[in-house]
Amino acid sequence: MTVRSVFPSDGETLPLEGLYLHLNLHREAGEGEIHIYSNYVASLDGRISRFNPETGDYEVPKSLANERDWRLYQELAAQSDILVTSARYFRQLATGSAQDLLPVGSGFDDLKQWRLAQGLEAQPAVAILSRSLDIPVEVLEQLGERTIYVMTSATAPADKRAELESQGVAVMTAGDVDVEGRALRRVLIALGFRSAYMIAGPQVHSTLIEAKVLDALFLTTRFTLMGSEKSHGLCEGALSMPHVMQLQKLYLDEVGEQMFAHYGLKRDVERS
Repeated sequence: MTVRSVFPSDGETLPLEGLYLHLNLHREAGEGEIHIYSNYVASLDGRISRFNPETGDYEVPKSLANERDWRLYQELAAQSDILVTSARYFRQLATGSAQDLLPVGSGFDDLKQWRLAQGLEAQPAVAILSRSLDIPVEVLEQLGERTIYVMTSATAPADKRAELESQGVAVMTAGDVDVEGRALRRVLIALGFRSAYMIAGPQVHSTLIEAKVLDALFLTTRFTLMGSEKSHGLCEGALSMPHVMQLQKLYLDEVGEQMFAHYGLKRDVERS
């Protein structure tokens, strides 16, 4: 399985496996910093999910999901200290509608061995973002080998917070009314994490982009037009201003009929 480099160099053929792994994202941040990155697969018309009337939820359609992109999704997870996701995923897991268990997934033993060789934990820790704390506690047992944190706001329901803490889940405050991007970043740094992989939906993505705490976006673009009256893009709702992305690398996957792009978020202000 190979892909062709398009930018910055053109024409070089590279193996698909290891394409992202060599980035060593777990070593990108210095002491007291963290590298936060996201990943999506989208259609040419910018859709990452479509409403399924049978389940009543938004799902990645089969026209987008593919094994080649899935490999790179797992490679990005392999380089993370912690996965940043949402309570929605765990509600889907409880009903059996989740796409898969959190990465690094089954069938990727080479990536698990790579993590151990890098001195990382066998699996990334998990940060669940939730203001309501509507998280099915029973499904957390499926992640028994991982350290789990719940990131919430200062106004979160006290009874639900106590219930989670009684199950041994660390509940952290990362914002006043909502979970806030900069507060989340500060908490993750305080916990000692240096690489965080955001695998939640467009609402969380928008939160991180607006706060200018997202460092990189990995985007797979499938060469297909999907069309849908009810669908999601990379961001949810209006952003306060345009956020410029800088293309770092671009690869053509002719076999998979898609492009793999690596972007950095251009910043003009200091973070705190």
